[in-house]
Amino acid sequence: MSTSLFLAVAQLPRVLHSYEKSFNGFVTKLLPEEADLLSHREDVISVFPSTIRQLRTTRSWDFIGMPLNVERNQVESDIIVGVIDTGIWIQSESFNDKGFGPPPSKWKGKCGQGANFTKCNNKVIGAQFFNLEGAGNDGELSPADFEGHGTHVASTVGGVPVPGASLYGIAEGTARGGVPSARIATYKACWSMGCTDSDLLAAFDAAISDGVDIISLSVGGGGRNFFEDSIAIGAFHALKKGILTCCAAGNSGPDLGTIENVAPWIFTVAATSSDRKFETDAMLGNGVAISGISVNTFEPTKKWFPLTSGTLAQAKNASYYGNSRSPQAVIYKTRTVNMTAPFVPSFSSRGPQSTSLNILKPDISAPGLSILAAFTGLNSINSDRTKDKRMVKYNVDSGTSMSCPHAAAATAYVKSFHPDWSPAAIKSALMTTATSMKIRPVGAELASGAGQINPRKAINPGLIYDLDINSYIGYFCKEGYNSTNIALLTGSKMYNCSSIPKALGADGLNYPSIHLQLQNPNESDISAIFYRTVTYVGNGKAVYKAKVRGPKCLSINVVPNILSFSKVNEKKSFRVELKGKFTRDKSWYISSSLVWGGNKPYVKSPILVYRPLFNVVY
Repeated sequence: MSTSLFLAVAQLPRVLHSYEKSFNGFVTKLLPEEADLLSHREDVISVFPSTIRQLRTTRSWDFIGMPLNVERNQVESDIIVGVIDTGIWIQSESFNDKGFGPPPSKWKGKCGQGANFTKCNNKVIGAQFFNLEGAGNDGELSPADFEGHGTHVASTVGGVPVPGASLYGIAEGTARGGVPSARIATYKACWSMGCTDSDLLAAFDAAISDGVDIISLSVGGGGRNFFEDSIAIGAFHALKKGILTCCAAGNSGPDLGTIENVAPWIFTVAATSSDRKFETDAMLGNGVAISGISVNTFEPTKKWFPLTSGTLAQAKNASYYGNSRSPQAVIYKTRTVNMTAPFVPSFSSRGPQSTSLNILKPDISAPGLSILAAFTGLNSINSDRTKDKRMVKYNVDSGTSMSCPHAAAATAYVKSFHPDWSPAAIKSALMTTATSMKIRPVGAELASGAGQINPRKAINPGLIYDLDINSYIGYFCKEGYNSTNIALLTGSKMYNCSSIPKALGADGLNYPSIHLQLQNPNESDISAIFYRTVTYVGNGKAVYKAKVRGPKCLSINVVPNILSFSKVNEKKSFRVELKGKFTRDKSWYISSSLVWGGNKPYVKSPILVYRPLFNVVY
């Protein structure tokens, strides 16, 4: 008898959808007592309610070291990136398929049709939509993008180069994706109201079955345990097929504990800046100049405009409005200004997380501030056609929604050079070669993860921290989950913790970063051991020596501290011993690092110890 994953979405007893391609389950409508009764059946793995999740919303590729003429592997054209979002505007120049051959032979997907969408091409090879609970409006039941978010994301991943792209002259240049030769398959699971769990799982089910290589998902939601999290469940089933899922970290920063999509098998992406910002100047009639960060696409049509009163104009220090008979001002069109970068913008969500306490999240960061990318022809520039009816081909947007496709493209880029690498290996390569923040954020790696992606370095990382499905099962057992819990996530009841070796160390996973959370704000002593195994992926023989960096209050002992490799794919294990103490009452994190160095590329892992300064409920 088969077992099933089950989403209860309302009250009427009928099946809305069956998941049967990549995992087994269905969506139905039930009363709470009916859902409870069903959850106790032996042939049912999981029953949980479907909720609504929200979307997380040029120069960036040059900034992270991937110019237009960067070295590329011909295999890139066989890479398929699945984008789960609001659909796609295939008419955009960014999705022109000139020069593309037919889809890769592994492709098993399909191309749906609907309003404003009639067919795919050899660039956008698949397009489907999912509307299991009626979240979409009747006129939008189509793979077409009526919002703009999905088009922006898809073109950031794999848009072809389009010279002269801009937003009314702002950010002018060649718009392109990180892997312009890759194919795109879109799965519309998000609508104007958001993305339901049932639609997200349907999109995962299809994408996995269709044969995508990477999944980009710029969607977030409140914290849940893994076994009731549609994104964690879908991403785990993708992992079993060798597919890495990249997810947005969330836009609820700078508060701590706001991080989203924290499952260890997900690549969680925070936002960083590039080295330019969009600045808008204003001038008051008395000659006082004011400057701020914003995007204003309008040129002033006259020298001065009347200045009206705002709340701040009533303040005693408001020099100008209250002391002038005819106050006036002018706002100029936005200009581009160079700045020191990268840094983490305030909106990007921060750790620590409360689900897997000793797994550092976010994993990585990528450009997500003022990103120019393709936009839909079915929505206005600011998504409010009642006030601004202007339509644009390219738009500027910010958010971890923009960071996520940068990481997805970087993942695809690395995979094109190493098609046989596991999702964990690719993730490790990007984390250990990441660029440190020029402007260090508060909370250090709780904001930035391992650093900003550097895809070119990641194709030759020297050493990787690899993981397989059994590694995660051992981790679940260490965390105290039983066979029933594990079945909720894996879709299988074959795993029994009594017969699986318990994972070792404070975190129980061979993760590229090292993280320890102290739970008591009065606790100051630090003592933990982490076990790691690295795989050599370089050429010839190599010797790596451990170097640790950090404050004196934390002792980091690496045993052994020298690793010698004689052949590719050779594995070596070591342990990292942390001992120390928070020496200041108001200190709440200690940031350090472990670097394996030698005559080969440096392999860097962040080490972060955190304690709350007061009792925190995430």
